[in-house]
Amino acid sequence: MTSKSEIMNRLFKENSLLEEDVFVHKNFTIITRGGIQKIQANNNISVTYEVIECSKNYCVVKAIAKSDTQTIETFGSALKGDTYKEGNTNSWYVMEISEKRALSRSILTICGLYQFGVFGEDESESFKKSNN
Repeated sequence: MTSKSEIMNRLFKENSLLEEDVFVHKNFTIITRGGIQKIQANNNISVTYEVIECSKNYCVVKAIAKSDTQTIETFGSALKGDTYKEGNTNSWYVMEISEKRALSRSILTICGLYQFGVFGEDESESFKKSNN
């Protein structure tokens, strides 16, 4: 069985990640948007999107990620409430937030990183580096 530290070491080496591409947030390893894009490029993963629902305050985007060996589907969503407690984003750009979340989720899913507690920075407002 492979340990989380072995996976992270391999991830860094194979994807030319730098220290600034990853940080620890509470009990999770967070990969920045730049890190996600490096992993995507280095693993030749293509991602296409389908809008499932989009309104002024809410959006759901399906991401279809394809690598040389597999295809996965996952979703990203964003809800802008009247207050932060009523939604999951502070941004009015719910489509863009949904797309970024779907991208992060699709790349991490196709690479099998969720099982090791690895998440994308864009997946939650609380995952932002400035909140550490």
